[in-house]
Amino acid sequence: MSIFAVEYVYGPEAEAERVVHRPKHRQWLAEQAAADVVLASGPYADGAGALLIFRAENEAAVQDLVSQDPMTRGGGVTGLKISGWNPVIGKLSSYVG
Repeated sequence: MSIFAVEYVYGPEAEAERVVHRPKHRQWLAEQAAADVVLASGPYADGAGALLIFRAENEAAVQDLVSQDPMTRGGGVTGLKISGWNPVIGKLSSYVG
């Protein structure tokens, strides 16, 4: 398994969609966290987006997961970036192997 950092961009034009989809988005994230797929997630302090840390086989699997998120499906995410990430220090480094 590999670790991926996913950055969501929250444009002001999609605020209404985020409000509508946030409860199901957070429920979905909690389910993914319980399955040890989402290792961490949360919004940026300035409200411009969020960072999600996924554990998956490859980038295609992460893309598939992100496409299932109610927030992305509902139009609340106006941009995203998926990057492979290699944590070498800290708690998340135990997931790399």
